[in-house]
This record gives sequence, C-alpha cells and structure tokens, in this order.
Amino acid sequence: MARRSKRRRREPPATVEYTDPEGDVLTLRESLTPGTIAKLAERPGGAASSLEDDWRRRTEALFERLAVRWEIAGLPLDDEKLLLGRYRMADARTQAWVRQTISEHLERHIPELAEE
Repeated sequence: MARRSKRRRREPPATVEYTDPEGDVLTLRESLTPGTIAKLAERPGGAASSLEDDWRRRTEALFERLAVRWEIAGLPLDDEKLLLGRYRMADARTQAWVRQTISEHLERHIPELAEE
C-alpha cells in the first residue's frame, strides 16, 4: 500500500482590507517573509534604468507581493497576474490611491520597507 505524503497546509496569510472612496476593497498581506523583505529592500536599478523606472519597478513589486485580493465594483480579483494587470491598467487616481495605501500599510505593518 502506498504511503500518503503528509503535506503541510499553509495557513492563509493574515490580511488587512482597505476601502477606497468608491467602495472598492484592496486586501493586502499583513506581513511578508524575511527573504521577501530582504529582496524588496534591495534597490532595483542598473546603468540604463532611470529613477522613474526604478520607482515603478519597486511599486509594482510591492503590489505584487502584498496584494491578495481586489474587489472592484463588486467583482473580486484574486489571481496574481490579473491583480497586477488591473493595477497597471488603473487610471492615475486609482494608482495613486493604491500607492498611498501601500505606503501607509508598510508604515503600520512592515516598517523596514517603508520609505524614508
């Protein structure tokens, strides 16, 4: 008889929900692993990248690692690729709200990643 491997079931991450003025709800992870924090703390960049490129790359990396769910107009998104695609397609006001929300979230929950 074959043995069943015991797979450890991971607990879902603790999350925090933020609601924008239109009633859309962005759900972010409350914490990240030390390895992820170390990776995100590294400043992106290279000889050919501009300051704006580096800033956009870091913003998207933070969104990608933190966003768990985003309910927009009552429709939930929880697929990583769809979440990032929706963020990239969002209008400037929505992107600004997401960036501000992530910044406040980092200050409260992951201060080692908060901008100085």
